[in-house]
Amino acid sequence: MVKKRLLSVIIPMYNEEDNICPLFDRLFPVLQGLDMPFEVICINDGSTDKTLEILESELKRRSGLVIVNLARNFGQHAAVMAGFSRARGDWLITMDADLQNPPEEIPKLVEQFENGHDLIGTIREGRQDSRFRKIASRITNRLVARISGISLHDFGCMLRGYSREVVKGILENPEYRTFIPALATFFARNPIEIYVRHEERAGGSSKYSLLKLFGLQLDLMTGFSMWPLRILFFVGLFMALFGMVAAVVIIGLRLYYGPGWAAEGVFTLFAALFFLVGCQFFALGLLGEYIGRIFQAVRKRPTFILEWVKSS
Repeated sequence: MVKKRLLSVIIPMYNEEDNICPLFDRLFPVLQGLDMPFEVICINDGSTDKTLEILESELKRRSGLVIVNLARNFGQHAAVMAGFSRARGDWLITMDADLQNPPEEIPKLVEQFENGHDLIGTIREGRQDSRFRKIASRITNRLVARISGISLHDFGCMLRGYSREVVKGILENPEYRTFIPALATFFARNPIEIYVRHEERAGGSSKYSLLKLFGLQLDLMTGFSMWPLRILFFVGLFMALFGMVAAVVIIGLRLYYGPGWAAEGVFTLFAALFFLVGCQFFALGLLGEYIGRIFQAVRKRPTFILEWVKSS
């Protein structure tokens, strides 16, 4: 008899008092219909409303519910890491509590797990967000994908699936600031992306301001790419070369037309200034390259992931 897989659903919560009951009323019937053991891990991320009180009341009547209470608000990604550390499942699914990720989409992720995929990314279909937010998200997704080299089409969708092996790799690399979906691609052997529905928020308001979203994308770019440092290097190199060319041209014209043409040395001064500023940017970029290598070494990500070894 084949042992059934345990499914862990991880839900970070911050001031979600209006959404907990509607979420559970839809989530638990879906999970019970899967015919597999499950646990629902809710992480109270320092909520200041009645979130924890409601969760504790639901604990008495919901089988499989687990509450993880954090001492204060640490942020969504830290809450997810706390959920990963507590989860016992073979397959783990993360989702938001605001019902923008419909629980009815979970069977799609389970089906992909059964097909052998160890990381399931999702792309929101029919996004229920403002036009500005959708355009900004589309631009950011493409920019980050190009800079970081990570092939994800929707970095912002919380509904994702992780195998136990992928989560183990994430937990063994406890970086202070990281982006979990991107880090997971480093450990995945057979990832896939699927389309899922996206609904309007059931209640409350989004906890992600544009400033927080920008900070999240900055974490993603700086955590998975050295391009920001290398751009500084190339800008400095270009300015230094421009300064050198300008200096040669100005000196040549000065010798040809005489001192009056060069405004008594002002143009020469500008050329020297361009050259020196370019050298400074070049030096900063070179220094940044070394700092970037130190940064990568400190994170201690494995240089390879061994799957198996065969010998005669």
